[in-house]
This record gives sequence, C-alpha cells and structure tokens, in this order.
Amino acid sequence: MRVAIAGAGGFARILAQYISQTHSVLILSTQPRPEVDQQCPGCQLVVVDYQDVENLRYAVLGADLIISTIPGAEQLNLIDAARRARVRRFVPSEFEGDMSRRPTEDPLDRGGQSAIEMLEQAHMRYTIFSCGIFMERFAPGGLQTYHIGAGSGIQGPSDYLVDIQGCSAEIIPNNPSGRSVRVSLTSVYDVAQFITAAIDLGIGNWPREYRMRGDSMTVTDLVHICSDVRGVPFNLTARHYREVEAQVEELRQNGDCGYYYFYYQRLLQTALGRYHIHSPSLNDDVQVQPMSFRAWLERFWGPEA
Repeated sequence: MRVAIAGAGGFARILAQYISQTHSVLILSTQPRPEVDQQCPGCQLVVVDYQDVENLRYAVLGADLIISTIPGAEQLNLIDAARRARVRRFVPSEFEGDMSRRPTEDPLDRGGQSAIEMLEQAHMRYTIFSCGIFMERFAPGGLQTYHIGAGSGIQGPSDYLVDIQGCSAEIIPNNPSGRSVRVSLTSVYDVAQFITAAIDLGIGNWPREYRMRGDSMTVTDLVHICSDVRGVPFNLTARHYREVEAQVEELRQNGDCGYYYFYYQRLLQTALGRYHIHSPSLNDDVQVQPMSFRAWLERFWGPEA
C-alpha cells in the first residue's frame, strides 16, 4: 500500500512513523525538512506547491491513499489533484469529534465542510477518522509543543477546558437538558496506531466514518483527574450553558469574533456532545489497546514525571 501524507507537522510525522512500519509512505511538504528524514526513516519527502494542482497530481500519482493534515484551500486543491490522479481513498483533515454531533452551520469549521462537499461532488471514496480530543492538548505547553493544531485556536496550554500548569479549569458541566457533559480523548500516538491498523485491514471497504477513543468521561471527572494527578486543588469555574450562549451572542452582536468568541463556542460545542465518541467502531475492528487518560497524565504530570 502506498500512502501519501499531506503536511509535515507533528501529527503528520507521527502518522508517518507508524504507517511506514508496514506500508510505503510519501510525505508532502511545502519545503525541505531534514528533520523529517531523521524522524521518519524510510519515508520519502516530496516538496510540493499546494497552489499548483498539476504539481500535486504528479506528486500523488500511484498513491492508493491520501491522509490530509492540512486545512482550507490547500486541502481543496489536494482533493482535486487526488481526483485527477485517481487515488483510491482520501482521508480529510477532520480528526476531532463525531460527525453526527457537528452542527450544519458550524462556527468552528476551518474548511472541513467544503472539503467534504467537494469529495461528495467528485464521487470520491473518503473516510473521516473521529477521535475526540487529543490527549496531548493537556501536555506541558499544549499542542504547540508537538507542532500540532496551528490556526486551531487551541494550541496553548490554557486554551481549552483545563490549564494543568496553572491548576485552573473552565467548563460547562451540564448540557441544556441537564445531563452531564462527556468528552472522549485519544493520544495522537494511539490515533496513529488505530489508522495504521485500519490500513492493514485494507482500505476498500472502509466506512464513511471510523470512530475511535482512548478514554471517555464527564468534563467534571476530567478536572478531578487532572487535580488528583497534580496533587493540588484546581480553581474550577463551572458555567451554565445558557449563560455562555448569551455571552457568545453578545460578542457576535458587538462584532467581536476574536479569541474569546471561539473559546466560548468550543465550550458550547463540548456541552452539546461534539467531542464525545458514542460508538467507537474502530476500537471494535482492530487490536489496539489505547492508553487511558489517567495513565497518560501520569507520564507528564505525575510525581515521577
């Protein structure tokens, strides 16, 4: 199997490291990256121009599968190139919550809906891998330490739910119906293992969406686990859904659609179940034993870290 991975950031490199153990891997990058050659031995890096569809088409000729880790217009051009090169299957850059939980008018969309519409219109085979929240979001320094999530608004250590270093958290503990809000979390390394195992099964009969998770819990329990592992009490701000909803609407009416608008939109989407994986189909199909959130936290924040 020949797999092309679009992007050379942290997540793309982790994917390449795992997939290349059993398959041929091509990494598409906008510039030479000597460090990728060191981190991903056996992988071929090709410098491409995402504004040049013909250049992209030539680069991906012979690929069976493309996995994208890039958003926006660059991904749309990649889809066009994949269509022209007759790539068998495309994985868009949608590694987050369950598709059924994402709203039609998605305030957090970064071009993903346009990519899916383009794939549909081109009658291309594609599969989305939904994994909830990356556990590495809660690592020291946040996702930016792994060079993951550029432009997502949640790269920093205090950008979403819990600031473990600062021992603080802001959550909406209950959804509009009064039920406890749940989230699912998966380490990026386990996501790479799940995707590799899925490729090993063969890409011909993949479903439209594969769902996976490493762990699942209420947001209240997530805060308690973080506090317990750190060994210190956290300063917890628990918000009501309608209160945050009104705050977001006020920001929108004032034309303030900056950092805090999206910060609170993420809290609202979390409360509506966007990041909870209900039926992890891929967990059932492959032999991967993902790490629990507590075990993962102990590695970075426990007494022996």
